[in-house]
Amino acid sequence: MTDYVLSEATRAKFKKISTASIATALFKRGLRNQFIQGVVPVAPKADTMVGQAFTLRYIPAREDRNPITVFRNADHPQRVAMETCPPGHVLVMDARKDARAATAGSILITRLALRGAAGVVSDGGFRDAVGIGELDMPAYYAKPSAPTNLTHHEALDINVPIACGDVAVFPGDVLVGDRDGVMVIPAHLAEELAEECTAMESYEDFVLEQVKAGEAIIGLYPPTKDEHLAKYETWRQTYGR
Repeated sequence: MTDYVLSEATRAKFKKISTASIATALFKRGLRNQFIQGVVPVAPKADTMVGQAFTLRYIPAREDRNPITVFRNADHPQRVAMETCPPGHVLVMDARKDARAATAGSILITRLALRGAAGVVSDGGFRDAVGIGELDMPAYYAKPSAPTNLTHHEALDINVPIACGDVAVFPGDVLVGDRDGVMVIPAHLAEELAEECTAMESYEDFVLEQVKAGEAIIGLYPPTKDEHLAKYETWRQTYGR
């Protein structure tokens, strides 16, 4: 758990930052395993997903504990997670990278979206994936999966530390998702990474412009020649970056 609260200003900064830049910034700090493995967008979205983690942990289902009647329980963790994930947060589900069964379907995820969630990430499957993909809310999963979660998963714990795609996710961590995938940012690093990566994105936009104009990479990326840094400063002032 964390006391950190993602501000709208910082959220807006992360909306303009790629997962690649975040991965590089985390690598500089010795964090090499923050990219959630094996998940892809259900459908590509123009808007980047940004939000703090609200988690749901699944364990392997056991037949005597998971008949279809468990869905009648008002306190069933899967349903409760959909109704308690705070607006602006990302629901992150630990399915042990097992996509043999769905961790949710379009009805539950639609409810989550209408409640104002920033997104959903599961390292398992989703059923009714087409319907989920049609939502404005970003969603990430391992692959489509028709069987109900009860065949292989039991929803157990809400808002506890979990694993998702081999990454440790703590409640309150900041998740950023684009078309490449999802990065997990430890909450205590969020503010400094937002600042650093904003500058990185600015320089990389400059570099790409130079490369398209025929400039060589050596000395430009990374910037090891003063002439390129001086040219960048002029570019940055010109474009207000």
